[in-house]
Amino acid sequence: MENKIKKRQIRSDFLELFIVLSLIFMIISIYVPKAIWIEESIIEEESRFNIQNIYDVEMFYNSLTDTFNVDGAWAIDLVNAIRDSLHADSTYLGERILTLGGIGVAVDIRKGFDVEFDTTFGFPRTRRDTIIDTTHTIVMYSDDLGRNDTIFILHKKLDEYEGNPNFVDRVGTETKMRTELINYYDSYQPSKSMLNCPLTNDPYKITVSDDNSSVRIASPITEVYKERRYLIFSFKAQSHGYINDGFRSWD
Repeated sequence: MENKIKKRQIRSDFLELFIVLSLIFMIISIYVPKAIWIEESIIEEESRFNIQNIYDVEMFYNSLTDTFNVDGAWAIDLVNAIRDSLHADSTYLGERILTLGGIGVAVDIRKGFDVEFDTTFGFPRTRRDTIIDTTHTIVMYSDDLGRNDTIFILHKKLDEYEGNPNFVDRVGTETKMRTELINYYDSYQPSKSMLNCPLTNDPYKITVSDDNSSVRIASPITEVYKERRYLIFSFKAQSHGYINDGFRSWD
């Protein structure tokens, strides 16, 4: 009798263990694949971000040299060097010979290059600034009216008006506070780390057309990429796409 009770208890314990393990496996089966899908999506997004950046670098390089370059590192160095030069001297425009790594490169820098650079390689942001407006009430003699006239001006214009021979007097000042929404770009410089796929660390494929009129940036992944996860799951990724002459494969 005692042996039967022990056997029944053992079977009960195994059953409970089986139920617990089944629940754990069910939870893993639900959440682990989801985590893997999120990781796949994040890496795909990062890789396509890199492809877009390399393409944009090549377009800036083309605007400077009227050609493309399959050496992405050189293109990045040149484009960044031009932006740095414009940051130091806003008049650094037109046809120039830029010395980079001991090599002279003929470039033609168009006006607005720096603004386009900052908006292309930048994340749009917004912020709220508190603005204090000070308005002055002044009296000016009006030649047209032949008498004194009262007008309202902003504080930044006060010195200009007080220097006018028709200025008579400042009779009042009012200060108001307001909130203004400011749009701006959080800019960055393209990095050589963008030249490699974040998943395989292989370089992206940069190809230039035979007539040098267009460039193609493509993911180095040509077959399905797999990584084993937790023995029974797999991380999978296919090509992250390409940009060819401005056309993006993922649009």
